Parts: sequence; structure tokens; C-alpha cells
Amino acid sequence: MANKPITMLQIRRIIQLKSQGKSNREIARDLHSARETVNAYVNQIVKLDKSFADLLQLDNEHLSSLVIKETGTVPEDQRYGDLFERLPGLLDELKKPHVTRMILWEEYRRQQPQGYGYTQFCEHLSRLLKTQNAVMHFEHEPAASMMFDFAGDTIRVVDSKSGEISHCKVLVCTLPFSGYTYIEAMYSANRPSLLKALNNAFDYFGGVPLSVKTDNMKQVVTKSNRYEPSFDELFEQWALHYGTTLMAARVGKPRDKASVESHVRAVYNRIYSALRNMVFHSVDQVNDALMTGLKAFNDRHLQHCDYSRRERFMLHEHALLLSLPGERFIPKNKVQAKVQRNCHVTLGEDWHHYSVPFMHIGKTVQVIYDTAHVEIYLDTVRIACHERTYLKNGYTTLEEHLPPHHRHFGRIKGYTPDYFTEKALLVGPSTTDVVDRILSQKIFPQQTYNSCIGLLRLGAKYGNQRLEAACVRALMGYKVTYMAVRHILERNLDQQKEPSEPALSIPEHENIRGHQHYQ
Repeated sequence: MANKPITMLQIRRIIQLKSQGKSNREIARDLHSARETVNAYVNQIVKLDKSFADLLQLDNEHLSSLVIKETGTVPEDQRYGDLFERLPGLLDELKKPHVTRMILWEEYRRQQPQGYGYTQFCEHLSRLLKTQNAVMHFEHEPAASMMFDFAGDTIRVVDSKSGEISHCKVLVCTLPFSGYTYIEAMYSANRPSLLKALNNAFDYFGGVPLSVKTDNMKQVVTKSNRYEPSFDELFEQWALHYGTTLMAARVGKPRDKASVESHVRAVYNRIYSALRNMVFHSVDQVNDALMTGLKAFNDRHLQHCDYSRRERFMLHEHALLLSLPGERFIPKNKVQAKVQRNCHVTLGEDWHHYSVPFMHIGKTVQVIYDTAHVEIYLDTVRIACHERTYLKNGYTTLEEHLPPHHRHFGRIKGYTPDYFTEKALLVGPSTTDVVDRILSQKIFPQQTYNSCIGLLRLGAKYGNQRLEAACVRALMGYKVTYMAVRHILERNLDQQKEPSEPALSIPEHENIRGHQHYQ
């Protein structure tokens, strides 16, 4: 009998034809089977000592147990049993670096010279791998989770002026239950940019899922662990603000977030492909194009379904999302700083100085800041709060933070541009022009007050007449500063006679051709 059994339909046909008096040769010809196969099944049927009619009344399971159980079988190959016992160990070895199937087969043949050849060895190994790669179907609860990940393929942006090419990363956020998706392109994948994109995703969904899952990207997860991963403090604050829970997939297990992985591929096929011939000059242009494609993607009916992702989301999931908080999450950063002797701490990111009450001089404090405010804490007590200023090397100072004997600070705070202009008018018009030009050199006039004070004090040292003459000379220069006027006075240049202006006419010379040469 052939190694491969025939179907139950063919067996019933053999019984039926045999009951009609057909010969084995005729039955083999009608069924297009080998005569030896038909002979073997007919002999087995005859041994049952049952009528053909009774056999045809049996169900397939009972008939199969009677007809096929005694058919000839191929004896089990002893090599397979030996290889089957080795397969789990071979799979472990195959996971090690630089180990190939050829190396494993060569080692196997040295231990079993009569074992399988390379082709059959690989075949059995592949069959076991397929059984271990079985996947499980999950039923996701509505509004229970959002998964996000970066697409591996970036989108090019060409600078319209320089022609420089940069690559935008694309974040993909998916609600597994409905498949409703949000995407956004960004120049950088740093924490602030990622948090901003996640805020936009929640705004797009109109609510917050109970949990948020990602892989072990370094922006989010500081320490990977299968049971208790550690998350970045900034993302912990973000999750607390929105009332959701952070979750991380296991290391090297992308199927833990299979929904977003599959939607990344869908984004490639449905959205990226439509942009393949487009040239973008800014990330805003990229996002405009992505939003157009995303709307069509979410509105497209799912395969073999009469509804879209958006319809499923709005019908079953949107109402179950948590409400958005009144304000969007603004990232807060925390650094340590030491209170300097001038009662200020320095925020190194902007190199701006903020005042702290003078009694904390020399202490180490915590500076917590966001895009709008700077808060200064000693232990857990807030000792100062300022609006954030991005002026480099500038000072933000509250008078109450300074010691009582620092009266000079109060005087400086009382100065105004009009005050210095009035004082300069008492010296002379040129001094007034110098003061006005110094006041206009900075965006904030307060930064020039010390220069104006120093300039007017030169009159007390050298006399107002010399100061006025020095200012006349300084105004002839390209840039007017306090230091330029001081140098003129120190070197007595204000007392020197001004050189007459050089003649602008060209001297006569025999090698110079006149206008008559070009007639």
C-alpha cells in the first residue's frame, strides 16, 4: 500500500464500486489510483467480514478506524527519534553568535555518522522552529491601551535655500481595539519633542487611554526589566498629569506591541507610498501631507469589514477614554545649583541668573523649570519663583531677595533712560548724543545703565569740558562706547587738534589718462 492514505471519499467509492461487482483494475482506473493501493484497501475491507451496505452506513470516524488502522505503515526511522531529542539543544545553540546550521549539522554527523543529511536535518529543524513561532490572538478592550513607536523609515526634508537634506522621524500611535491611528513627523526624537507629539496624539483622540505601552526606547525607559521597568522621571510626570499608566514591552519582544508594529507597516503602504514623489521643505509641510493621508487611512474600511477604524473608534471606544486635563502637560526639568554670593543661581541651559533670598547663600538648591517658569526649592520648600527668561548672561532679581545693606541695587532699579539724558544735557550736546547711542546699543536699556554711570563720572574726574571734547572725538568713530571715551581722556587725545580732511582729488601724474583719452 502507498505510504500516503487515500481520502475517506475514495474509500467509500471503492466500497460502492465493489458492491456493484467492479474489479480492482476497473476501480483503480475510475479513481485514477494505483492498482496496488486499491488491492490493499479491498483486502482490508474483505477482512472486516461486513457487508458493503453496513460499511457505507458507518460515519467517517468509525469507518476510518476499521479500514485504515491495519494498513501497512512505514516503520519509524530510528534517526528521527535521535534527532528529535537533540532539537531543543540545537535551537539553543543556533541562537548563539556566529553559529550556523551547517556548523550544527557537521557536529551532528560527527556524533551520528549514519544520521540525516544536511537537507533533511534543516527540514526537521525548520519544522520545530515553526511550532515555536506560533502566535497568540489577543482581544483588546476598548480604551484600555495606546501603543506608540517610531517608524523605521524617515522622511526627507530639503532646505529651500541651502539644499541641505535632513530626515524627519515619524511617531505612530495606535489604539489596539479600534486601530484608530495618529502619526506625526518631528526633526528630533528627544524627550521634549516626543512628549509634545504624545500630547498631540491625546488631543487627536479626544481623550486618554488607561495605559500607554512602548518598547524600551531610551527616552522613556531608563532600566529595562520584564516585571518592573524603570521609567524616565519626566515621563512619569507626564503619565501622572494625564492619569494614565506607563508600560514597556519586553526586551526583544516586538510582538508585545504587535498592533503598532502592524500599523507602522500599514502607514508605509497607505500613507508613505503616496508621498514618494513629493519634496518637502519643512516639517510642517510633512505633517500637512501626513494628516491628509491619515484621514483617508482612518476612514478606509477595514479588509473584509463594513466599517472603518474611525467608525469603530467613535462607536465603541471614544466615550470610554479618560477626559483630557484642563491644561496640556508642559515638561519640567530639574537641576541642582549652588546659591552664589550675589544671591543668584545660574540656569545653565540659558545661562541666565535668578535671585534667591540672601540667607541661602552657599546652599545647594533644586531648580525646577519649564518653558514658562523657574522654581527654586531647598529640600522640599519652594524659596523662589520667577518667570523664565531666555536672555543669555542676564539677571532676574527680586529686591526682597537681597540683603538690606544693598541699597545700590535699588538705585540702579530706579534709573531710567530719561534720567541719563537729562544728566548728559548738563554736560553738552555731544555727551548727550553719546549717551543716546549707548542706550540704544542693547535691546534692554537696563543693560547699559552701568556704562552711562561710568561715562558721566568721567566728567567729575576730567571735567565736563574735556568730557564734551572727548565725546566729539568719539562720535567720529564707528562704534561709541564708554571705554572709547575713557581711552581718549586717558591719552589726552581730546586736547589734540583734529587733522584736516585729506584732499579727495587725484594728484596730477603723467601715467594718469584724462577724460580726453576716452573720446
